[in-house]
Amino acid sequence: MKVGIVGAGVAGLAAARVLREAGHEVAIFEGRDEVGGQVVTFPVGGEELECFYHHIFTSDTTVIRYIEELGLGPYLRWIEPRNAHFVRGRMYPFVTPLDLLRFTAIPLASRIRLGLAALWLRRRADGVQRYEGITAREWMLRAVGQKAFDAFWGPLLKGKFADQADQVGMVWLWNKIHLRFASRKGGSSKEVLGYLEGSFKRYYRALADRLEAQGVTIRLETPVEQVAVEAGRVAGLRAGGAFHACDAILLTVPNVIALRIAPDLPPDYRATLQRVRYQWATCLVLALDRPLTPYYWLSIGDDLPFVACIEHTNFMPPERYGGNHLVYLSNYTAPDHPVLRMDADEVFEHYLDGIRKLNPAFDRAWVREKWFFKDPGGQPVITTHYSRSIPDMRTGIDGLYLSNTSQVYPEDRGQNYSLLLGEKVARLMHEDALQTARSRGAGI
Repeated sequence: MKVGIVGAGVAGLAAARVLREAGHEVAIFEGRDEVGGQVVTFPVGGEELECFYHHIFTSDTTVIRYIEELGLGPYLRWIEPRNAHFVRGRMYPFVTPLDLLRFTAIPLASRIRLGLAALWLRRRADGVQRYEGITAREWMLRAVGQKAFDAFWGPLLKGKFADQADQVGMVWLWNKIHLRFASRKGGSSKEVLGYLEGSFKRYYRALADRLEAQGVTIRLETPVEQVAVEAGRVAGLRAGGAFHACDAILLTVPNVIALRIAPDLPPDYRATLQRVRYQWATCLVLALDRPLTPYYWLSIGDDLPFVACIEHTNFMPPERYGGNHLVYLSNYTAPDHPVLRMDADEVFEHYLDGIRKLNPAFDRAWVREKWFFKDPGGQPVITTHYSRSIPDMRTGIDGLYLSNTSQVYPEDRGQNYSLLLGEKVARLMHEDALQTARSRGAGI
C-alpha cells in the first residue's frame, strides 16, 4: 500500500515503523516543524526540554523498549522523586506511607481511610469491570469521606477536569493509582520515575532518522487540509496545497481535528468522536535563577490558578540547562478558558499570587525567561461507561483509520500507550490490506 499518516507524534512514528517493516510505502504529514507531537521540545541553556513535562514509569515497557532498541539505554535515568501535596497553605511531603500519617491537614481517621483506599485500589486488577458505572467522586466520597476528599482527591479531579470533574469515571482514577504503585520497584515504598538525558526527543528523533533511512518520507510544515474520499474509499489527501494519492490513511490527531479534515466520515462515527470531550493542556514554563520549591512534583489542593508545580530541575540537575531552575506550572482548561488567549507574560501575571503562595519569598527578579504552551488535545474526559465512547480504529470509510489518545483506555494518555496504539493500528492496517489482496485474488 501507499500509506499517508497524519501527525508525526510518537503514535504516527510507531505506526510508520510497523508499516514500513511490512513493506508498505509510507509518508508522514506534520504541520509543525519537528516530529514528536505532544512530546515536542524547545531549547533551554543548551539542552532540549519538553514543552509539557514528561517522565516514564517502570511499567512503561514499550517506550523503554524503543529507547533500548535505538541504543539509548545508557541515557535512561531512574530517579526517586520528591513529591508533595500543597493544601491549606502548606506543603506536605508524599513519598512514603509514613508521610500519609503526617498529613495533618485532615484528621487521623481520614488519613487512615485515604491510605486504605489507595491500598485497596492498588490490589484491584478488575477495575474496568468493577468501576465502569461509577464516578470517581462517588466512589472516593464513600471510601475516604468528605474531609479527605475535599483536601486531596476532590481538588485534583477539579484541577484536571474543571467543570467536568464530577463526571469523571472511577476507572480513570483507579488506573492512575494502580500505575503509580506499579512504578515502585521490588516492593519498595518509594516511587521510581524515568527520564532520558537530553529529553525524550533523543529517542523519537532517532526513530524518525531511522525511518527516513528506511525510506519513510516525513513532510514537516505540511498541514493536512482534507482527506479525499471517492465512492466510500480513501483516494488521498490534500496537504501543503498539493494532492497526495494514498491507498490508506491513518489519522493520529485529536478527534476535533479528525472531524475537520475528514468531512466524509459516516454520521454515526462522527457522533462517536463528538461524544469525547477534551480539556486543553497548558504549561507556563519558568527559567529561574534559584529553586522555587524543594519538590519535583507538587500537586495543588488549594484554589490556585494552576493545578500542579513540576520542578524539573529537582529531578534532573540544573547544570544540564545552563544553571537554570526549570518549573512547569500546569493547568487543564475548558476550550473557552480566558488563559488560552494570554501570552506568557500575561499568564505569569495571572499566576503570580499563586506562585507566591508556594514560596512567599518569590520575586520577579528570579525569572530569567518564560514560555507558555497549550494543546487542545491535552486530556480526554474519561466519563463513566467510557468504553462505549471509544472510537473504532476503522472509521467506516474504507482505508481510513484513527489512532489517538481518546482510544487509550483504561490507561491514561502518555507516550507509552501512544506507541502501543500506533503499533496496533499499523498491524490492523496491514492485516486489512492482506485480506483485501486475498479477496481480490479469490475473485470476491
